[in-house]
Amino acid sequence: MPGSSRDTHATRRTPYPEIEPHQTGMLDVGDGQLLYWECSGNPDGAPVLFVHGGPGGGTTPAHRRMFDPAAYRIILVDQRGCGRSTPHVADGADLAVNTTWHLVADLERLREHLGVETWLVFGGSWGTTLALAYAQEHPDVVRGLVLRGIFLCRPSEIDWFYRGGAAHLFPDAWEGYLAPLVAADGAAAVRREGYDHVAAYHRLLHCGDPATEIEAARAWTTWETTTSTLLPRPRADGDDPDRFALAFARIENHYFTSDAFLGGRAILDRMNRIAHLPAVIVHGRYDVVCPVANAWELHAAWPGSQLHIVPDAGHAMAEPGTTHHLIEATDAFRP
Repeated sequence: MPGSSRDTHATRRTPYPEIEPHQTGMLDVGDGQLLYWECSGNPDGAPVLFVHGGPGGGTTPAHRRMFDPAAYRIILVDQRGCGRSTPHVADGADLAVNTTWHLVADLERLREHLGVETWLVFGGSWGTTLALAYAQEHPDVVRGLVLRGIFLCRPSEIDWFYRGGAAHLFPDAWEGYLAPLVAADGAAAVRREGYDHVAAYHRLLHCGDPATEIEAARAWTTWETTTSTLLPRPRADGDDPDRFALAFARIENHYFTSDAFLGGRAILDRMNRIAHLPAVIVHGRYDVVCPVANAWELHAAWPGSQLHIVPDAGHAMAEPGTTHHLIEATDAFRP
């Protein structure tokens, strides 16, 4: 059943203070890919891996703040093609060597490179997909998982968010998502039954015309950011929002046109591999990007997990109730 830890507006936990990394590097994982990684917090603390969302989102300083810096060795890594990893998708990185199983292998290479024996794995949104896939491949090196905004990357989930389901809740934002498609294919075609929005975006994001590609990337990314929070908040995309948008949209679309490359290794079908691992699942009741049913199904397949459904939150990690439960969870996993 869902967890019942105390959660009132007066007692909600807030992020730990801002900190800087004490160690950074670029890890060569082959295929011409160099991954940015960093460690912050206690160099001798319990290792924890932060697995960012997207795919293509990258890490930010705010991600370090979900963990007690006195207790944890906090490890962040930018996945292939995004953030500070190179080559960047906005610079033409080859997406043929960017799949779920490449990313799973990258995380294991990072663990070995850093000399980590076992670590806590923390993931949100797409980060839950990757964290679960990684744990199922390497259960012996994972001591537990903290997961937020569950995304299992099933075709039904892509249909819901990118092919019209969520439009019933955000019809105004959906018009912005449709705008580049209408400009390219016409309104009648876009609204015709069977029109594949994701495939059409793939064509626009790789059409060879920079202006069209950027316009499509902005629209794709804006649709997700607009629907991610229960209450609107400004988004900080760094110094170059178009560069972020192009990587985010291209990488996400690359994965979502290929069912995340999961093939015959669907997450829920392989839960026996990690059934023994402790886990805390946190999910916003009003998450439009990844509906709460995803978390409910994962929890049902994982009897030892704890589920917290946050009654006043959407998808984002920064929602106050979600932040509260995540920090409660990472504190509980401290040695």
